[in-house]
Amino acid sequence: MKSILPSLSRSTDDTSIHQHRYIIAMTVTLACVLELLDTSIVNVAIPHMMGSLGATLDEITWVSIGYVVANVIVLPISGFLGNLFGRRNYLVLSIALFIVASIACGNSTSLPEMVFWRIVQGLGGGGLIATAQMTLFEVFPAKEMGTAMAIFGMGIMLGPMLGPTVGGWLTDQYSWPWIFYINLPLGLAALLLTLLYVPDSKLRKAVTHIDFFGLLLMASGIGALQLLLERGEKLEWFDSWEIVTYTVLSIGAIGAFIIRQLEHDHPLVDLRVCKDGQFSAGLAITFLLGASLFSTVFIFPVYAQTLMGYTAWQTGLLILPSALASGLTMPISAKLVDRGMPPRLLITLGASIFLYSMWMHHHFTTQSGISDFMLPLIVRGIGLGMIFMPLNSLSMANLAPSQIGSATGLYNLTRQLGGSVGIALSATFATKFAHINTDVLLENLGSDTAMERLAGLKNMLLGSGTPAAAAEQAANALMMQIVNKQALMLAYEHLFMLFGFAMISVLPLLAFMKKTKVKASADALH
Repeated sequence: MKSILPSLSRSTDDTSIHQHRYIIAMTVTLACVLELLDTSIVNVAIPHMMGSLGATLDEITWVSIGYVVANVIVLPISGFLGNLFGRRNYLVLSIALFIVASIACGNSTSLPEMVFWRIVQGLGGGGLIATAQMTLFEVFPAKEMGTAMAIFGMGIMLGPMLGPTVGGWLTDQYSWPWIFYINLPLGLAALLLTLLYVPDSKLRKAVTHIDFFGLLLMASGIGALQLLLERGEKLEWFDSWEIVTYTVLSIGAIGAFIIRQLEHDHPLVDLRVCKDGQFSAGLAITFLLGASLFSTVFIFPVYAQTLMGYTAWQTGLLILPSALASGLTMPISAKLVDRGMPPRLLITLGASIFLYSMWMHHHFTTQSGISDFMLPLIVRGIGLGMIFMPLNSLSMANLAPSQIGSATGLYNLTRQLGGSVGIALSATFATKFAHINTDVLLENLGSDTAMERLAGLKNMLLGSGTPAAAAEQAANALMMQIVNKQALMLAYEHLFMLFGFAMISVLPLLAFMKKTKVKASADALH
């Protein structure tokens, strides 16, 4: 223990902070990967967990919902909690809570127990992303901020994309509890490195008052909004009183919270940072970035497994090159910005490349193979990777160091909510588009081509020894399967293009982001 203490004391001086800043960046990024990995890693293990926990499909979804709701509640108050406990202590506490909850999740034997520990895990993980970003803004000088954000961005992009890959492999090779146990070695590594290298914040504000009523309003409003987004499509939106209740509660509580925070002397979240037009424009764009990232990560696995018959592990392997492409693109983007390329140009190029990748996705068919998927997925990863770092830096460029805590919490919450909205809309529109496409295809079943196909199916069945009456009925059933499959394929094609155009549609907001370099006041911290 004596050998560790000198290292801890040395890590608080300026020279040591600069000396170890890349280790610090890797440490907090590892913590972020853990948190984001667990957002999507559970999805591939759902069928296995249902059997072990004795839960229905509708009940088991609370394992994911509980985690995400807890996440979004903690995100906006990360800056406040960092001030309350000390940023380094809060980071250590969050990682430790995440590890303990992960072990408990793996050992859970009932659904209520699992949901409880997933909520605890979400509370621990929710503080990691914003706290990590705040830490990087302090330990890196302004001239290296692009590199810092590129390292951080790799974790943000890789986490959700790697979830299906890692989860599928662990579930297939071992069993579903290992999707939680994997957090133990990685979490302990992040915890130890945090204790050794991560300094406390120099910008910590003394907390003299805790607005418990404001906290209740925020938790109620954001929690209800997340439940609305998670449950809306399944309950057919406003046909359900549950969804109507969530809507009223979220609007009322969030509205009251905003008014209270703007008027309160000691706000939980300093919403005044939104007065900066550049930051507000960045929030709008990152909302669409979150929607595009999480939605395409959601849509493609459903397409691959539902229509193409791939396993979770095979699907994860397909997604992996896209994640790696994002990770490799980010440091390149940082270097380009450092060498003088305008960040707004880089964001525009990234959005255009993303649109092109969605156009390539639009041409997928039910006959597409692995070779057809690889290039479009890699191009998608490149486009998203080009956007993240310059957008992050531009959004914070006008803010004073004292505002970074609240700003990073809001920024990451906005991206998370964008992802939730995107996934909710994807599920809803996929169903609606599929119904519309089915009606159109059914109208064409009387065409000569369709009748020839139906006759071919009937002759195939007759040739296999099926009686005539049964063959006709079976041929009609097979024809409907083909129609439904094709209708769903066309629905996914429409969705891919929809998100491509959505990303392009926010580019005019770049006109409000005129400052192109991170505020030099970051250097004043050192």
